[in-house]
Amino acid sequence: LVLSLAWLDPALGDEEEDGEVVAEEEKEKEEEEVLSDEIKEEDNVLVLHEHNFARALSEHQLLLGEFYAPWCGHCQQLAPAYAQAATELRNQSSPARLGKVDATAQKALATEFGITSYPTLKLFRDGNRTHPLAYTGRKDTQGIVRWMQRRAGPSATLLHDTDTAAAFASSEDLVVIGFFKDLRGKAAQAFYEVAAEMVDLPFGVAAAAELFQAYRLSADTVCLFKKFDERQTDFPVDPEQGLDTAELTRLLRVHSLKLVTEFTNETSNQIFSANIPHHMLLFLNKSSSEQLSLQDGFKVAASAFRGEVLFVVVDVSGYGAEVLSFFGMTPDDAPTLRLVKMENNRKYQMEQDSFSDTAISAFIRAVLDGKVKPHLLSAEPPEDWDTRPVKVLVGKTFEQVAFDETKNVFVKFYAPWCSHCQAMAPAWEELAERYKDREDIVIAEMDATANELENITIHGFPTLHYFPAGPGRKMVEYKSARDVETFSKFLENGGTLPVEPPVVTKTPGNGTGKEDPSVLGTEESRDEL
Repeated sequence: LVLSLAWLDPALGDEEEDGEVVAEEEKEKEEEEVLSDEIKEEDNVLVLHEHNFARALSEHQLLLGEFYAPWCGHCQQLAPAYAQAATELRNQSSPARLGKVDATAQKALATEFGITSYPTLKLFRDGNRTHPLAYTGRKDTQGIVRWMQRRAGPSATLLHDTDTAAAFASSEDLVVIGFFKDLRGKAAQAFYEVAAEMVDLPFGVAAAAELFQAYRLSADTVCLFKKFDERQTDFPVDPEQGLDTAELTRLLRVHSLKLVTEFTNETSNQIFSANIPHHMLLFLNKSSSEQLSLQDGFKVAASAFRGEVLFVVVDVSGYGAEVLSFFGMTPDDAPTLRLVKMENNRKYQMEQDSFSDTAISAFIRAVLDGKVKPHLLSAEPPEDWDTRPVKVLVGKTFEQVAFDETKNVFVKFYAPWCSHCQAMAPAWEELAERYKDREDIVIAEMDATANELENITIHGFPTLHYFPAGPGRKMVEYKSARDVETFSKFLENGGTLPVEPPVVTKTPGNGTGKEDPSVLGTEESRDEL
């Protein structure tokens, strides 16, 4: 551009040359600033790099660092909430601060802290950079604030007497209080660790003898107080084994839920984080009083399976309508029951719905004992499913196509709403067009939200599987680049990618001025179920 302008007008060319000098000076100034250990802020978030990172650690007792990539969509989505959390913590005069590192530019820091995906959040405490703590909270403003607050101050409130304990126990719908004879003992310290992680629950701790007596406790015990179902659930500490943090977390999650929980926007996170292996679902229309009465038997059955099966009511006329397609259902199918195995999303259905507590209990027991086969969804095959370059598979036709011993079949499992699937769709179509005349190669796709397979579980989208010709029902998962040329190499090489010699470059970078996401780390490239 500079040269072309100079050709047009010498005066303009001279002006541009002066601009170059200014630009060079500005560049030198920027480089000096980068080399400085000065810490700048953007929306109360510390802007960190290789030369000021140590200073930031020395000045801030608790520092949460976000390692991001400018091109990462998840990072861009997090940015407003992260900045708001930084502002709230600063307004509270908290010792906790938030910082951010462009990991694509600060490669030394990214390498030091093992950054392989974006965004990655790590907590640095007391200036220690050798053992940062991985962030485990929710990635929204309140989730970040609460997680940092628990680490900035005591994770549990010390309760001195019966009045403060009673007020604390009734302060919210769910409250956890740990009663320990020795607050410096191992059990109490483990309790504090759990409290620091479970930021959505208030935690208190007590050691006074009068409190043990008031709550009829004789030994170390963790108590969950709630304003529903049974009002108090006790978890005694094993005097020999001590307090296991993972087990206590699991128990608190399980018992924090009502015996029967309605699926709503507010409860969905609780339901899926409870880590209960089976979910029993009652689909009903809450506008129908007749259907509402079915909850009685459902709740009676629930008590015998607490911790093993989570009982959930789904209102098909409300928030639950959004999940009906996952079960291949419409609102008209209510009332009905489904049991889901969470490890593989297998769904089980009664031959004929019966809503008594005895029938529900018997059905659940039969599923748990392996006596009931899963109910597999399948759409109807389109009339032209095999006339297009990309063959459209459904549950009913998958077996005969994918395991045809005369064909090499490459299948894309997708979800209609998946942005990553939509992004790679043109490449998949082009690939199919390229191989449409090959008798031995089939390029296919299947909507995995509308079709299920007995022995193949899809956990994220898109998932690509290759089924080579020949006996043995073999399957290879494709995990490489999603472009036509790489797909072709994979197919031409019989379901593997040929080993290529490494490319040696004299200077780092990819010559585009943009970070190559394959060099350092990537944004999540599959949408999870």
